[in-house]
Amino acid sequence: MAPVPISPINVGHIDDVQELRKSGPATIPERFVRDMTERPTLDTAPPSPNTVPVIDFSRLVKGNKEEHKSEMLELTRACEEWGFFQVINHGIDLGLLKSIEKVAKDFFMLPLDEKQKHQMLPGTVQGYGQAFVFSEDQKLDWCNMLALGLEPHFIRVPQLWPTEPLKFSETVEIYSGEVRKLCQHLLEYIAMTLNLRADFFEEMFGVAVQAIRMNYYPPCARPDLVLGLSPHSDGSALTVLQQGKGSPGGLQILKDSIWVPVQPVPNAFVINIGDTLEVLTNGKYKSVEHRAVTDREKGQALYRHILCP
Repeated sequence: MAPVPISPINVGHIDDVQELRKSGPATIPERFVRDMTERPTLDTAPPSPNTVPVIDFSRLVKGNKEEHKSEMLELTRACEEWGFFQVINHGIDLGLLKSIEKVAKDFFMLPLDEKQKHQMLPGTVQGYGQAFVFSEDQKLDWCNMLALGLEPHFIRVPQLWPTEPLKFSETVEIYSGEVRKLCQHLLEYIAMTLNLRADFFEEMFGVAVQAIRMNYYPPCARPDLVLGLSPHSDGSALTVLQQGKGSPGGLQILKDSIWVPVQPVPNAFVINIGDTLEVLTNGKYKSVEHRAVTDREKGQALYRHILCP
């Protein structure tokens, strides 16, 4: 995750999407306009009953024998058929979820020059800006991102950590510690669904790399032309996502060649299997392509914790 000196990369001019939103351009800049085959279909129909599985973490941890068995079977199904699931009753203090939303929102609402003190350099993946931009011809996401390396400590780049808002770093530290523990427990249960020892992945991975990416998708006048986040799968073992309160639900996953919206469950985390687990399970558990779409009226936030071996 730490920036690595590389040869200069010409990424061209990159507009800040929040600033674009403020100026209210009559047309969307061409670099954000997707090819016809990539453009999202904005379906206003009610959500399909074919929804992402929901796992009750408390039933895994302290349920009776039947509850535990039932939840383990549902976890197995989620990993095999979806590669995504939502976790409720996860035990992380709901006040902490509100706190991370507040400091993230406060950061994104800072003046541009303040945010650019933590600018992401071309070819790197930490800091504020647009990640994974490698050429001036590349299509851009309708998204502002703040990405930070967390663990192990040597991947951190201190100058990229915001000093405003005041409790930003403190809140991220506490939040990321709790999410890391949740990931470790989930990996234990996932190992058991494979008839492996609970500590199998912990021993294999050792000190896993952890990073946080905070994404903010401003409202867009033409959500039918842009994507908040390009389609991709994650190279991680697990990714933990928190959708901002009141979010219109821009996260979508590719299921049976159809983009399925992940309807936010209040106070839940969205978990997705990464490429690492797909490889380690010989494809039994799926790392699924996903993307984010934008909304005409509402901005939305997505907080992603990535755990990699």
